[in-house]
Amino acid sequence: MNFLALLLGLAVERLVTHLFHLREFRWLDPLFDAVFRRAAGRPRLLGGGLLLATAALLVAPVAAVAWTLWDELLQIPYFAFAVVVLLFALGPRDLDDEVEDYAAALAGGDAETLRRLAKELVERDPPDDPAARNESVERAIFVQSNNRVFGVVFWFLVAGPTGAWTFRVLDLMRRRMAYRHATAADPAAVGSVWSLTRDLHGLAAWIPSRLLAAGYALAGDFEAAVESWRHGGSTAALGLADASDTILARVGGSAAGRSELDPGGSSGAGERIRAARALVIRTLWLIWCPVIAVLTLYNWVA
Repeated sequence: MNFLALLLGLAVERLVTHLFHLREFRWLDPLFDAVFRRAAGRPRLLGGGLLLATAALLVAPVAAVAWTLWDELLQIPYFAFAVVVLLFALGPRDLDDEVEDYAAALAGGDAETLRRLAKELVERDPPDDPAARNESVERAIFVQSNNRVFGVVFWFLVAGPTGAWTFRVLDLMRRRMAYRHATAADPAAVGSVWSLTRDLHGLAAWIPSRLLAAGYALAGDFEAAVESWRHGGSTAALGLADASDTILARVGGSAAGRSELDPGGSSGAGERIRAARALVIRTLWLIWCPVIAVLTLYNWVA
């Protein structure tokens, strides 16, 4: 049932782009800000408990509805509810459209659009140097595909709409805290809460990020991707979120054949950006969608 809801939700998403602004859930920002203020300066265990309690509060209604509808009317109401939750858990913005807009802005030399889109993708002020900015965007594409799509899909298959919404709530908290950290007069004052939100999200993203990185390797240059994963440097000293992001960016870049593309000029950068997007699409639809279908046939996922 969850697999059918997943297919329908992914298909419908492409038809309801006018609803994407509703997936940003800006009305939750005041709640997040209040919780962040209370968590700041408190012991790590207590601060993490406050964040978890907030996430649980937001997830509880979805879990209750999903549990109530599970055995009703041949699961038809549950199916409809799962599709709606999935639609609003994906995103919040459409990665494919943003990447295409960025590549078009590169070709047209639109500096203002380039900086705005780069900031949305990397979730902080991008480097001023064009080459460094383009590289940060390329890396962000591989990371955001997990934050916006695959992480949601993974937890949807594991725990239905409750799992998908839990991952999105943790990502919304992380995104809001990323904004507060980037705009704070004293970033160190909110550093502890920023670390907590990243770690909580990192826990939820740990498994799907590794699975997605494996998908990048299978969908692209396998030997280069595996070599990069094995010998690209240890991530043991990094936090949960940083380690996952580093692996996704490193393996994705190698699998996309970064070294084979023209490194110079906006045309070369546009090729790398589109190659990154193409690898993400192949991984999601040609690698993991068939795998999930097979697992469903054998009743290994719902």
